Amino acid sequence: QVQLVESGGGLVQPGGSLRLSCVASGRMYSFNTMGWVRQAPGTERELVAIVPSGGGTRYADFAKGRFTVSRENANNTMYLQMNDLKPEDTAVYYCGYTNGIAASWKGFISWGHGTRVTVSS
Repeated sequence: QVQLVESGGGLVQPGGSLRLSCVASGRMYSFNTMGWVRQAPGTERELVAIVPSGGGTRYADFAKGRFTVSRENANNTMYLQMNDLKPEDTAVYYCGYTNGIAASWKGFISWGHGTRVTVSS
């Protein structure tokens, strides 16, 4: 089982930046897929970015050009750098993981508890 812990959320003004972190622990496969998913109040979860361990990051359209995801495999940490934040980015951001290479976040088998991001003036 893999455990995930997110951090870095908070309140930020429109146009500001935040960097989220996700630290994974437990028995991780060498080939795996991690990603960020968010859920705004009253909506379903939606993909932010998905990152296979071998590369090939894929972003949601709203994230392209503003968000950057990266992984430090040596310390099992994934980051989400979010720039030019907008009020519509307000959501709880979740880190997810699955063994192997996955094309969709809906196959993630482990989830963190989420970190809340609020974009407001």
